[in-house]
Amino acid sequence: MADLTCKNLARLNKVVPVSGFLEEDLETDRYMTGRFLIAMPGMMDDRFQRTVIYMCAHGPDGAMGLVINKPLDSITFPDLLEQLEIPVPPAGEGIDVLFGGPVETGRGCVLHSPDYMHDATLVVDDDVALTATGAVLKAMANGSGPKQRLLALGYAGWESGQLDDEIKANGWLSVDADPKLLFDVDVDAKWAQAMAKIGIDPSMLSDEAGHA
Repeated sequence: MADLTCKNLARLNKVVPVSGFLEEDLETDRYMTGRFLIAMPGMMDDRFQRTVIYMCAHGPDGAMGLVINKPLDSITFPDLLEQLEIPVPPAGEGIDVLFGGPVETGRGCVLHSPDYMHDATLVVDDDVALTATGAVLKAMANGSGPKQRLLALGYAGWESGQLDDEIKANGWLSVDADPKLLFDVDVDAKWAQAMAKIGIDPSMLSDEAGHA
C-alpha cells in the first residue's frame, strides 16, 4: 500500500459477501477493521515487537493500521508544527508523536474521536476516525481539534493476503478495540492491557509462542 487516501482505505474496506467465505474464515476474523492487532512475544521484526496496532482498513486488497504504543524520541509535536509552519501552542508539549509504522514515515496520521470531521476524514467505526492531512494538525494546534486523538508518523501496510498469512503463522493476536485503551491508557501499558483483554498474561508466554 503506497497511497494513504480515504478512497483507497474505503476500497480496502469494501464489503465482501458472506457467502464467499468458509465458516472457518469468519471465525478467524479475516477482516479486522476497527480491531487491535497484538504482537506475540516471538515477533521477529523488531519494529513491531510488543506493539499494538489499530486496524484502520482490512479487506481483500490489503490492510492498513497504526501502531499505537511506540513513541518517537526523534521528534515532538512542536517540532512537527514548526516544520509545517503552524504556530506552536503553549500546550503543544502534551501531545506525543508515535511511530505509526514503517510505510511513509513522514506522513502524519491522526486517530481521533468523531467530534472532529474533515473532508478527508475516514470514519472507521462509531468511536474512531482517521485523518491524514495537515488540517487536523492545525486544528489540534489552535484548540479546535478532536477531544481524543493519537498522532503517529507513518503507518503499517500489508499487501493482499499478507496479514492473513502472518496471523495464521501466529505472529499476531487480535481483539476488539476500545476507545479507552486506544486514547487514555499510557503507551507503556497498552500491550499488556491489550493482552489482558483476551485473558493472556504475557509473562506466561515464551518468546517462541507466536511461532508454534
